[in-house]
Amino acid sequence: MDIVFQQVLNGLTLGGIYSLVALGLTLVYGILHVPNFAHGAFYMVGAFISYTLIAKLEVNYWLAMLGAGAVVAVLAALAERLVFHPLRNESGLHPMIAAIGLLLFLEAGVQAIWGPDFLRMPTPYTGILDLGGVTAPVQRLLIIGAAFTLMLALHLFLTRTVMGSTIIAMAQNREGASLVGIDANRVAMLTFAVSGVLAAFAATLYAPINLVYPAMGHLVITKAFVIIILGGMGSVPGAILGGLIIGFAESFGAFYVSDHYKDIIAFVALVVILSFRPQGIFKGAH
Repeated sequence: MDIVFQQVLNGLTLGGIYSLVALGLTLVYGILHVPNFAHGAFYMVGAFISYTLIAKLEVNYWLAMLGAGAVVAVLAALAERLVFHPLRNESGLHPMIAAIGLLLFLEAGVQAIWGPDFLRMPTPYTGILDLGGVTAPVQRLLIIGAAFTLMLALHLFLTRTVMGSTIIAMAQNREGASLVGIDANRVAMLTFAVSGVLAAFAATLYAPINLVYPAMGHLVITKAFVIIILGGMGSVPGAILGGLIIGFAESFGAFYVSDHYKDIIAFVALVVILSFRPQGIFKGAH
C-alpha cells in the first residue's frame, strides 16, 4: 500500500505541473483558436530565468519564481503583439508556423546566452519527510501545494474578477464580446501574459527535481497538447483533469510497466479516451 501512495504522490507532482502548463495553453487557444507551439519555449525561458536568479544571483526561491513569471509575462505579451496580432485575420496555418518560428528563435537565443549544456537548479527545500511510510521529498510536496494553489487562484481570477470575466467572454464569443465594449487587443495581451506566468511558475517548481536545458519545453508542450485534447479544446476544467490523468498514468505506468515507456503513456491514454469520447472529457466548458 505504501508503494501505491508513493505513486499517488508522484502522479500529483507530474499532474500539477502538466495542468499548469496546459492551463496556459488552453487559455491562449480559447482566444486565438490556434495552438501556440511557442508555449513550451515560454516554459523553458522561465526555467532559465529562475536558474540565473537562484544559482547566479542567489535570489530567494520564491522571489526568483515571481521574477521569472514577470519576465515571461512580458515576453508572452510582446509575442502576442509582434507575432500573433498581425496574423489575427490569417488562416490557422500562418499563426501555427509563426509559433514554431518563435519557438526556434527563443531556443536559439537561450543557447546563445546560456549555452547548450544541462544545468541543475538548486533548491533550499532538500528535506525528506516520512508520511506513514511514504517517502515524500519536500520539493515534491511544494510542487503539489503550489500547483493546486495556483489553479485555485486562476479559477478565482477567471470567475470573480472583471478581467477574468473578459477573458472567458472573449473565449466564448469574440465578436459578441467586442460588441459590448470589451477591448480584444487588451484581453489578448492579458491572456498571453497570464499563460506566460503559469508556464514560468510551473518551470520554476519542476526544475529543481529535473534539469534545465534549451529543449526542455518540447516534451512538456507535447504532453500539454495531449492534455487539452483529452480535456476538450479550450476547457479549463478539462486541462486540470487531463493533466492529472496523464500524471497518474505516467506515474503508475512507469512503476508497473517500465520507466522507459512512461513518455508514451500519454499518447496511449489519448487514443483510448478519444476512442470513447472524441470531443474530449469536457467540450469547451469553462
